[in-house]
Amino acid sequence: MDLETLGRALDDVFDHALVYHGFTDYMRDYEAIVHVTADPRTEIAPTYLRYLFRYCVEAHCRTSVPPVTWRASLDDRLIGHETGVDLDGYVWGVKWHALYPGARVQAESATARSWAEATGLDFHEVLIETNAHVLTLVFSDLQVSEVPPGYRPFTVDGDG
Repeated sequence: MDLETLGRALDDVFDHALVYHGFTDYMRDYEAIVHVTADPRTEIAPTYLRYLFRYCVEAHCRTSVPPVTWRASLDDRLIGHETGVDLDGYVWGVKWHALYPGARVQAESATARSWAEATGLDFHEVLIETNAHVLTLVFSDLQVSEVPPGYRPFTVDGDG
C-alpha cells in the first residue's frame, strides 16, 4: 500500500468513533473498528469499518488521559455509562473514543524502514490519537472493510 492511499484511508475516519482495537485472535494482525457517521441531513447511513493492519510487528498503546483525570476516574461506576454519567471523571462506559486528533502516517519511520529491509516487504508506521488512547502501529498492509453493527472480533469462551 502506498503512503498516499494509506493517508487517505486514515483521513476517512477523522473525528469518528473508535469502538474497538486490539490484535486479532490469531495474534498477527491488529484491527481497529470505527463507527462512521454523517450529518443526518445527508441521509447517509452510519457504518462500521474494520481497519485490519496486516503483519503488525509492533503495537504500542498508552493513555492520552491526563494523570489528574485518571485520578478522578478510578471509580468502577465510571465503566458503565448509566452509573457513571453523573459522576466527575472520565466515563469509560461510553465504550468509544473520538478519533481526534486522528490518525497519520509517520513517513520517516526508522522502525518501518528496518522491518522493510529485513523482510523485503513494505512496512509503515501509523500514529492513531483519540481522546483516551494513543496507538502506534508498525505493519505491512492495511485492509478496510465494512462489518455489521455489533461485530465482535472474538470472545474468550470461543462463542464468537
